[in-house]
Amino acid sequence: MVASGTIEASVKDGVGEICFFHPKGNSLPGELLRGLASQVDKFGEDSSVKVVLLKSQGDRAFCAGASFDEFLAIDDLEGSRNFFSGFAHLILAMRRCPKFVVARVQGKVVGGGVGIAAAADYALATVESSVRLSELALGIGPFIIGPAVRRKMGMSAFGQMAVDADWHDSAWAREKGLFAEVYPDIDSLDKGVVELMQKLTEYNPEAMEQLKTVLWEGTEDWEELVHARVEVTARLVLTDFVKNTVSKIKNR
Repeated sequence: MVASGTIEASVKDGVGEICFFHPKGNSLPGELLRGLASQVDKFGEDSSVKVVLLKSQGDRAFCAGASFDEFLAIDDLEGSRNFFSGFAHLILAMRRCPKFVVARVQGKVVGGGVGIAAAADYALATVESSVRLSELALGIGPFIIGPAVRRKMGMSAFGQMAVDADWHDSAWAREKGLFAEVYPDIDSLDKGVVELMQKLTEYNPEAMEQLKTVLWEGTEDWEELVHARVEVTARLVLTDFVKNTVSKIKNR
């Protein structure tokens, strides 16, 4: 149990599976995010792992983004930096992992969860996997996950999601490149995941590692870029505008 959530990791037939859970829509508090980043790094170094599968429990939400409880508790710059660095650590871990990271997206995806799906090398979803970047509605913006979303979907789609801060269905997400495949239900999604895992574990690991390097070309500055975005967000959260907005949401 990690911060009212869990991370389960296992290796079978060359697949390193990471499954996370949080009772509030699979939201991710900082400790859970750090645990996920650490596990991705471990699988990246494990020679028995040929591909990494990232998934969550339940059938309604893949990830509700950052923990709102922790968000509400921020009261100083240091705490703000610590809070928002969580998704930065996970996205950077997914980027530097020498193995393909596949995301199984079985339900709705919000905020930082969109960043996770975008940072995956391949994401499979269901028709229920609507996506939303809600940060602007809170008075901040999807700055930290922005590089990952822009890389996967392009500036136009990223801008559309960031500005309207509303839901987009799975068909739109697939059209824009966030999802590689969309299935009618979870059962067919899981069949698709199994088929893909079997295929990838039979490929040449060295070729896959080299291909991942090619696919991530142009992201060499992300260590500095993403952490700079953390600083922007951390400072915005402490402004009166955001404090007043969060207070209104809290008192609803």
